[in-house]
Amino acid sequence: MAPALSLAELRQRLRAAGALPVHEARVLQRWVRALPQEGGRQRPEDFLPKALRDALPALQADLAALAQVVSEHPADDGSARLLVGLHDGQAVEAVRLPPERAQRSGKPRAAGLCVSTQIGCAVGCRFCMTGVGGLVRQLGSAEIVAQVVLARRAAPVDKVVFMGMGEPAHNLDAVMEAIEFLGTAGGIGHKNLVLSSVGDERLFQRLAALPAGAVKPALALSLHSTLDARRAELLPRAPAFAPAALVEAGLAWARASGHPLQLQWTLLEGVNDGDDEVEGLVRLLAHRGAVLNLIPFNAGDGLDFRRPEGERAAALARTLHRRGILTKLRRSAGQDVDAGCGQLRARAASPRRRIVPVHVLAAKAAHDGGPGTG
Repeated sequence: MAPALSLAELRQRLRAAGALPVHEARVLQRWVRALPQEGGRQRPEDFLPKALRDALPALQADLAALAQVVSEHPADDGSARLLVGLHDGQAVEAVRLPPERAQRSGKPRAAGLCVSTQIGCAVGCRFCMTGVGGLVRQLGSAEIVAQVVLARRAAPVDKVVFMGMGEPAHNLDAVMEAIEFLGTAGGIGHKNLVLSSVGDERLFQRLAALPAGAVKPALALSLHSTLDARRAELLPRAPAFAPAALVEAGLAWARASGHPLQLQWTLLEGVNDGDDEVEGLVRLLAHRGAVLNLIPFNAGDGLDFRRPEGERAAALARTLHRRGILTKLRRSAGQDVDAGCGQLRARAASPRRRIVPVHVLAAKAAHDGGPGTG
């Protein structure tokens, strides 16, 4: 049986095997937390129906096939980009994010994971490799969650950002299902579920319609320019959304959810790092409680942009901070290993290369008596 691609299909399969709601909850909770089904205070033979116990091995095999690490690329900043192979031979990227430190106590905060929601992307941001080949297909909610499970097998993950390959607003059903699941069975705090988008009316309508008690994610909006024409040029197939209107919609959700709004800004030398953008940002964001993340451009083949020099980027962040905007200068994970968003998949998809999962390489290395070359 082909692996279930959505959490709803997964639940249906469990019920077909005789699971009651309490059994279903146990199996799914142990899966999303990367715990063995055989563990816990209650042994499966004392708790699960026999038909479900008999079905578990095949189910676990299918769950494992949803996402597998093809290659891992650690960076100097403590992050690691993962090329994740899917059950149908396609691949997406996920990024392990090192824990941030709280400003006051200096203690580590949540260790995070950036997940993909689509294979490819239809928005076509001019500075991003992901959209170069357009949209290939949507990810199911179980495939999104499987990226978290994969990362949790190696280390704790208590923050998930939906900022990888794809536009989450174009796959809303699967994304919102994954968010609800991760915020309940997955045990992740709601403020640590961060949904990123270029901005889409359907997204804001969906968020506004969430019932009381539902998981309410934090929001990160891809702004990149305060000027209508420039933003439209940088994000050519994004929904028509004036930057000022986008910020207002984001701030409205921040008030409703209680989570600060984040704005993403890819820094492009000579494009959106000038005084005109500084003044525009001050008009839109000064003293409004939003967080502006400045992310220096990550170079990629065929992308005709440059990132500003380090001191130039730092000076820009200081200027914005002095003028009333909570500004953080981020470092796009993987810059030192040329693994910006979409680059790993683009290299793996080259006709000269074939995706081979790392467990296959390890088996080959053991057989050959030497390390795999990848």
